[in-house]
Amino acid sequence: MSEKRKTPMMDELEKGPWPSFVTEIKKAAAKNESAADLLGLMERSYEDKVGHWKHGGIVGVRGYGGGVIGRYTNLPEEFPGVTEFHTIRVNQPSGWFYTTDALRSICDIWEKRGSGLTNLHGSTGDMILLGTQTEQLQPCFDELSSQGWDLGGSGSDLRTPSTCVGPARCEFACFDNLDLCHDITNTYQDEIHRPMWPYKFKIKIAGCPNDCVASIARSDLSIIGTWRDNLIINQEEVKNYANAGLNIRDEVTDFCPTKAITYDAEKQELNLKGEDCVRCMHCINKMPKAVKIGKERGASILIGGKATIVQSAFLSWVIVPFMKMEPPYQELKDLLDRIWEWWDEHGKMRERIGELIYRKGMGEFLRGVGLPPVPQMVYQPRANPYIFWQPEDFEENK
Repeated sequence: MSEKRKTPMMDELEKGPWPSFVTEIKKAAAKNESAADLLGLMERSYEDKVGHWKHGGIVGVRGYGGGVIGRYTNLPEEFPGVTEFHTIRVNQPSGWFYTTDALRSICDIWEKRGSGLTNLHGSTGDMILLGTQTEQLQPCFDELSSQGWDLGGSGSDLRTPSTCVGPARCEFACFDNLDLCHDITNTYQDEIHRPMWPYKFKIKIAGCPNDCVASIARSDLSIIGTWRDNLIINQEEVKNYANAGLNIRDEVTDFCPTKAITYDAEKQELNLKGEDCVRCMHCINKMPKAVKIGKERGASILIGGKATIVQSAFLSWVIVPFMKMEPPYQELKDLLDRIWEWWDEHGKMRERIGELIYRKGMGEFLRGVGLPPVPQMVYQPRANPYIFWQPEDFEENK
């Protein structure tokens, strides 16, 4: 065990009212050398104002191209416990529901094979096991597999699909997003574990337009629950909210972005212009007993969300305003296959699908994947009179 180092800068992160990851690393460091050296390396990084990690090659387990991220320090003589500090991604269950027995089984394996440090959950959604040596990777995977666990995605592949708790705990869920996440995870095992594309591809699924998983900003393909008919309004409950003191006009209807819903204070009633509703969820969130989602439910499909890498950060574009989400989800799977084929054909290395669409144009993308243009794709009316005709437009009118 490495001798205990002084870590004054790390100690600062334990101050204040919130839980601290430094405290948890110190607990692990009491019985694990790699955790102790991790703390020292972090202190050194804060002192030097530079990260002391390097990429030292590809590591993994037999038959898999993803799921393990190689980590090495560039100060191995000073911090031998983190000479190798590889990360293992474990595929999470839909909605992140675990039993205590399942969590204990993972922790027992990881304390035996790694640093004991975990991150629940990474931005991709996986359970992150932080820090082990190359020689421990295969035994760790074998033990995880024997307990029913599998690795998630890493590298230029399909990252582990993730979703919110959906109908398990939320009355706003527009479809069974937990089942969809489980289904596509099983369907695309090869795409998850064997990198084959220009870059990574993330799918995040939200059960309703509240988008609690922030799919629109963090995923290449966003699947967001919605409804096709009108909101359901219970006028008696509207009266109850008003009589209980809720200022419906100031707190609810004035915030409607399209003024689709208005309030008649004299009658204590809500009036809805359904064709103008953009499913922002504000009125539902403020008055859940009085306003409910419609009955004809499904999901909107969006594409291209990502953080800043080659291009700036993107929010997803709508490409399918409404799709029924019922097993076996074949319409969605057929669309995914066409999207991946077009991206694989035209994408550059390390170019996300959103960046490719930005480079080639939405029109070319839609033609490539066989989707019709629809009004929901338009951000604002065009500002010039030019029309660009495609060769097939002339052929159809011969």
